[in-house]
Amino acid sequence: MTVHLMQCQPHPQALAVWATRRRLLSPDGDYGYALHALLTSCFGADAPRSFRYLGQRQGLLAYSRLDLAALRDLAALAAPDIAAALGLDSLAARRFPDRWRVGQRLAFEVRTRPVVRANDGRERDAFLHALGPQSTEPADEPDPSDQRVRSEVYIDWLRKRFSDLGAAEIEDSRVDAFQLTRLLVRPPNADTGKRGSRTVNGPDVVFKGHLRITESDRFAALIQRGIGRHRAFGYGMLLLKPPC
Repeated sequence: MTVHLMQCQPHPQALAVWATRRRLLSPDGDYGYALHALLTSCFGADAPRSFRYLGQRQGLLAYSRLDLAALRDLAALAAPDIAAALGLDSLAARRFPDRWRVGQRLAFEVRTRPVVRANDGRERDAFLHALGPQSTEPADEPDPSDQRVRSEVYIDWLRKRFSDLGAAEIEDSRVDAFQLTRLLVRPPNADTGKRGSRTVNGPDVVFKGHLRITESDRFAALIQRGIGRHRAFGYGMLLLKPPC
């Protein structure tokens, strides 16, 4: 399974204008849905399914099945406003490893939305789900002990995701950043088939830590797939580097 790591430098102003005109910004100003729409408009069925926008300085990273030549062929067909918003003049890519040594140790970072499906089918914050079906976010500043419990619940959630996928095991991890954000989604209406906008409240968590690979092919698949829910909107991309 060949994977390429691609990078481009979205232009902040062009990106903001494109997203605002199409009402694709979340109330919190997150570009996840807008970037999903831009990548799909540019690359069609070959759009990366796992990406992470790291801001103006580092740009957008994504895992793609296509090499740089194929990506550029598709990018050459993009409309000028899409090319400007994504910064396609800066498009770059290199082949990523597709074979992994079992037992190899790597440092990782991943931005996720740690949510679970409740019995009624609703998506719930994993922390609130662990507290019970009637639990809600506190109106006041949270107690530090609650924050510790929240981090522990999220770390357990991440460990379970890795365990279920059978690709790697976590040696150590920590919550590096946490906030509650509103994610824009546009699900189709069951009656009309048309898409309407709504926001989904939930945890937005960046984990950092170390992992050890347990199965090469599954790990390669995990890289392309990503971790957790809402992977199409900038969550779940596993960033890797040599262990510290």
